[in-house]
Amino acid sequence: MASTLLSARDLQFLLYEWLDTEALTRRPRYADHSKETFDGALELAERVATDHFAPHNKANDANEPHFDGERVHVIPEVRKALEVYAETGLSSIAMDASVGGDQIPRVVSSACNAYFQAANLGSSAYPSLTSGNASLLVAHGSPEQVDTFVRPMVEGRFTGTMCLSEPQAGSSLADITTRAEAADDGTYRVFGNKMWISGGDHELTENIVHLVLAKLPGGPPGVKGISLFIVPKYLVNEDGSLGERNDVVPAGLNHKMGYRGTVNALLNFGEGRYTPQGAPGAVGYLVGEPHQGLKYMFHMMDGARIGVGAGAMAVGYTGYLKSLQYARERLQGRPLGAKNPEEPQIPIIEHTDVRRMLLAQKSYVEGALALVLYCARLVDEKASAEDPETAKSAQLLLDVLTPIVKSWPSQWCLEANSLAIQVHGGYGYTREYDVEQHYRDNRLNAIHEGTHGIQALDLLGRKAVMDGGARLSLLVDTARATAERARRLGGREAEYADLLDAALSRTAETVAATWSEGDPAVALANATPYLEAVGHVVVAWLWLEQLVAAHGKEGGFYEGKRAAAAYFFRHELPRTGPQFDLVASRDRTVLDVSPEVL
Repeated sequence: MASTLLSARDLQFLLYEWLDTEALTRRPRYADHSKETFDGALELAERVATDHFAPHNKANDANEPHFDGERVHVIPEVRKALEVYAETGLSSIAMDASVGGDQIPRVVSSACNAYFQAANLGSSAYPSLTSGNASLLVAHGSPEQVDTFVRPMVEGRFTGTMCLSEPQAGSSLADITTRAEAADDGTYRVFGNKMWISGGDHELTENIVHLVLAKLPGGPPGVKGISLFIVPKYLVNEDGSLGERNDVVPAGLNHKMGYRGTVNALLNFGEGRYTPQGAPGAVGYLVGEPHQGLKYMFHMMDGARIGVGAGAMAVGYTGYLKSLQYARERLQGRPLGAKNPEEPQIPIIEHTDVRRMLLAQKSYVEGALALVLYCARLVDEKASAEDPETAKSAQLLLDVLTPIVKSWPSQWCLEANSLAIQVHGGYGYTREYDVEQHYRDNRLNAIHEGTHGIQALDLLGRKAVMDGGARLSLLVDTARATAERARRLGGREAEYADLLDAALSRTAETVAATWSEGDPAVALANATPYLEAVGHVVVAWLWLEQLVAAHGKEGGFYEGKRAAAAYFFRHELPRTGPQFDLVASRDRTVLDVSPEVL
């Protein structure tokens, strides 16, 4: 029976028929790998996700972590799943060989991770955060910090977090108040509070490595005065054994509508519960240089944004597959025009509107998977390209696509989950069926790692205009090259190429129009519609890429690709015209409305 987590056939198509992932093995960084090792990793991921993560997904939701005032309790199945994850080597596949990892391409590891996100978003968050934490320290930490904290994370013995937000600051990091004071031994003492910390406290692993943003006394105001510190739950002795409990403790847990299986904590640093090394404050270790903390943290934040988009995609994808299976099995009603009430009922997939909802889901989730894997492939290009210009172009594309890959799946794969509920009818909103939980889990992703609106400001206020618009221009040119290849094929590919080309023109022209007055308040008043429109244009481009890859190939799988692409170009891409019109008009409705009338 086919998996209802992800489609292995779709992954094979995207990885090998479209993205030519096997070609990466000809580069020095990935020379130890082959298609066989990639397939082995994917098969292992699917098996472990199916056997050890999916079975406790509903239990994780129904029995969310709780705090008794001293300890955080998580159902035992989570620890067992994470132990299997580490024992099978999955915790190390994407990490550099220099720290004990397998150095598999990011595009392959992202596909592997998607199985776990689809199976159990709550439990998969712990290794996902840990991987991002470890990658940051490999890039910016000292050799001693890498040996002390990264290697145990690669082995699965430690987990990691990112501690940015504070109760009074939220996403406004310029307003954080957590402070770090230098100690005589070269360490720092950290004092303050951090909110919304996923994986913030538990006993699932030996130790938790917190990466904490804090300000040093006398530093520059705002974000320029932020530094980054490693603050472990337990101090680590020189021989690698665990030492004293550090003074970082949970003040309580946040109780969420979804994503319940991941501990989400308010943490207190230096409140005096513990006094490691006989002095007040949580012991912290400065990462890199002072006042560069936010720059370093973006290494993890940008990866986390791609990870959030991937999680949104995965939850949308499994919801689609489950509603597809249900629609094929559920008997209800008869064909339009049937006169005899004694005729047998038909599967609901035979009803046109059910097919509409399934096709919409397919276009969203398969488009989102293509977007996630394309971005992961750019990470590999940046890391392994022998030509510096190729690596630079990959980074520029990744810059402009990051807010899109975070937000587009978070919006439209949530819509896929909504449609999955609708396909199930009354059963869909009962807790006995998985799709109800999938919707609740996915709703959080539009907020995680920067809200939808923050990503919109990043796209229209920074990425689209930086360096004379170089990033957006490269995106448009790259997509136009796809349109030109498609146009040469004729038929529907040429038709869609023309539609895409027109939308790409609007993508660039709208930026010029909205910034024509030079007033950021006016230009960014409608940043969110711009993000949504460009997201649709990007996904249309990637659907055209898939059509080109599928050209001339026969069979039900390829016909499904062509049907989903047709739906997206005919039903979805036309949405962008009115959105571009609104943004280009510099409409002031939301800018001028008085708060008093709302």
